[in-house]
Amino acid sequence: MADSQLMLKRGPFRSTWLRARKTRTQLVLSRRPRRRLGTLRWCGRRRLRRRLLQAQAAGADWRESGCLVSRAATRRPKSAAPSRAPAAAPAPSGPASLPIPPVRPAGPGRALVLLPLEQGFTFSGICRVTCLYGQVQVLGFTIGQGQPAQEVFSAYTHSRLTINAVHYSMPEKSKKEMKREARALLRSNLNRDDRCWLMKNFSPLCSIVMLEQLKTSTVNFLVSHPGLSYVFVQESPTFQINSEHLALRSVGIRREKKKNGLRLTESALSAMEELVTVSCEVDGCPVILVCGSQDVGKSTFNRYLINQLLNSISCVDYLECDLGQTEFTPPGCISLLNITEPVLGPPFTHQRTPQKMVYYGKPSCKNNYENYIEIIKYVFSSYKRESPLIVNTMGWVSDKGLLLLIDLIRLLSPSHVVQFSSGRSKYMPNLTPDYVDDMDGLYTKSKSRVRNRGFQLAEFTESLEFADEEKESPVVFTGHKLMCVQSDFAFRKTPRNRESHNKVLRDLAVLGYLGQLQPPVPKPLCPLHGLTPYQVPFNAVALRIIHADVAPTHILYAVNASWVGLCKILDDVRGYANGPILLAQTPICDCLGFGICRGIDMEKRLYHILTPVPPEELRNVNCLLVGAISIPQCVFKSQRGLEGTIPYITTDYNCKLPGASEKIGGRETEETREEKVHPKPKLYRKIN
Repeated sequence: MADSQLMLKRGPFRSTWLRARKTRTQLVLSRRPRRRLGTLRWCGRRRLRRRLLQAQAAGADWRESGCLVSRAATRRPKSAAPSRAPAAAPAPSGPASLPIPPVRPAGPGRALVLLPLEQGFTFSGICRVTCLYGQVQVLGFTIGQGQPAQEVFSAYTHSRLTINAVHYSMPEKSKKEMKREARALLRSNLNRDDRCWLMKNFSPLCSIVMLEQLKTSTVNFLVSHPGLSYVFVQESPTFQINSEHLALRSVGIRREKKKNGLRLTESALSAMEELVTVSCEVDGCPVILVCGSQDVGKSTFNRYLINQLLNSISCVDYLECDLGQTEFTPPGCISLLNITEPVLGPPFTHQRTPQKMVYYGKPSCKNNYENYIEIIKYVFSSYKRESPLIVNTMGWVSDKGLLLLIDLIRLLSPSHVVQFSSGRSKYMPNLTPDYVDDMDGLYTKSKSRVRNRGFQLAEFTESLEFADEEKESPVVFTGHKLMCVQSDFAFRKTPRNRESHNKVLRDLAVLGYLGQLQPPVPKPLCPLHGLTPYQVPFNAVALRIIHADVAPTHILYAVNASWVGLCKILDDVRGYANGPILLAQTPICDCLGFGICRGIDMEKRLYHILTPVPPEELRNVNCLLVGAISIPQCVFKSQRGLEGTIPYITTDYNCKLPGASEKIGGRETEETREEKVHPKPKLYRKIN
């Protein structure tokens, strides 16, 4: 009798443990099962965990029946009273019935993701995203069924991207008709087993996404350098053998925690919604200036806003005024671009050709503010006012930086000013129209005006070149609307490591630009020293060192093995016999692209220039500008195929030489290290 009572007590305990174990989504055992596992050796526990993971990957209902949890838990004594049968699982009625995880392999290099409404899939890596059914959003850009696939880049240098399922209009059809329609859409892309799996878990509120492996020559060139392979995918330290992990790894991505994904505050989303509404109005061409201190999410907000606008309009203009962290060009540029494709990655994954670009030559405008303003005037004059314009500004908003920002607002006359603030950033006054009018800028004086009454800025408008129809009517600036955005942007930068982190991002932008030199996939990568450069005669181009005063006898030392801007000036330089031709002042001229001066042939008087600029554009280049933007050191030290002494690299470097000190015009603080990149004009490779 006692034994019978004891057995009756043990039966409900096992049933209770099974019900609790069934509700757990992760393979984490409770206290009592851990005691049972304590009798197993390490290899036995590992085999048990592997069986549970394999059962989960196979889609077995082990959480409902409990038959695969453990043999001891499911073994029932003969004389024991039968335990109560588990309740039947409710019929699937919506997103809550979807399996965990919602990822299924769909062949080599492909994976299916079944997303419930308003849920997301956060990942790191690169892939091609195709929406097979429903509608999803990535960084604000909407991808619907039937639309072309989009290349998405989620890097560890920025917040990880998330594929979010969004609400879409549903026709008045029954669920059976919707499943029939979805099955017809999936028939051309998936096999029968994949379609059956999707139809089994189908819901009208779901979105079906196909993730495919993506390989680009630019990304392959980036990750080929030592220390940069971590940028997109990092190996997981945990023990994972389930089908989801294997499927995502075959695609080239990794699932990330939701907290690592991009999160926008309510104020940012509200401001974005209002800006999109204004831009979609008839003749809606607002000028949107985004400002704020460093590391508050301005660039992320700009990418999201560009993608939101491209959901409704065909193109967006973008004016880059941030020299250190440019979005579409290498650093040190002020540019105007017409954006027609979504921006689904960090800057070094979408380097593009601007409509107008000037090479400033330094990552900061300190000590040369007037030239900075003049270049912005020159670039802004090409804006045609045919589409909305987004203006990105620097994160320097204190002291002279704030005064320079006030000058910029008066110059560009934005219709909306989006001002970011954060509890971790420095105090910045609200840039209301009254505050801007009452404050003196760095080069402009305050001008009082009556509320709701226009005013003119003659000192700026005289130097701007407008279209013919705009010259007839005076330019009237009526103030702007201030939109304050409170940022909760999480970042790891500190005043101590901010400069080194920004230097890494600038190097990645330069490498992303140089990646255009590589042949398209599937051809193998070619090291830079294996590419054939262009030969440019001394008397065909003029030279100018932007960031420092260099003696004429040392000009070639500064040009060799340097990052050069390929520019076009109005002056004719073809009348000189030998060269080199030196400019006395830095011109404000169009920059057509960039390159590396790989060598200088003193006998034939030739520059060897390596550049992705097409030959038809190179015919217009007649000026080479050298600034403080340097070539990443990994380009010199980590190229494959080099034998013997590496050119341009030395450890015997005297930092006391004229031009080697930052006070005299050194390029970067990080370059005063033990191993220096030291240009030597006599080290060059002849062209066969």
